Amino acid sequence: MDVGRVLGRGISFPPRLGESGRWAWSEGEVSVREAIQVILLTERSERLMLPEFGGSLGRFLFEPNTVATRHLIADRIARALGAWEPRLRVEEVAVEEDPDDPQAAIATITYKLVATQARERVSMTVAMSG
Repeated sequence: MDVGRVLGRGISFPPRLGESGRWAWSEGEVSVREAIQVILLTERSERLMLPEFGGSLGRFLFEPNTVATRHLIADRIARALGAWEPRLRVEEVAVEEDPDDPQAAIATITYKLVATQARERVSMTVAMSG
């Protein structure tokens, strides 16, 4: 199976040059994981022609690291991925305190790839004020 055809190909994120000196590309599951990062780290209104795009997780930077805030983050993640990434179905979003940093939370997203039904998981840190 050609995962690039099934799950897509695109310029890698973050954009970088490959060994050939040309733009590096990602495909398959890697492309989906990178798209998740792009969606969640893009602020709404950042893209002029698509102002509703993005998860706006940066808006939580000065919020307190409380259970209520972490629930808001989980809801924001689920909604953004549901709206902007058709290659996956979110199964669970868990946002917990970062045990090493009181000013951060760790978001773990469990999802299923629509095309292959493979279950995947990705985690990312969300900066907060503590």
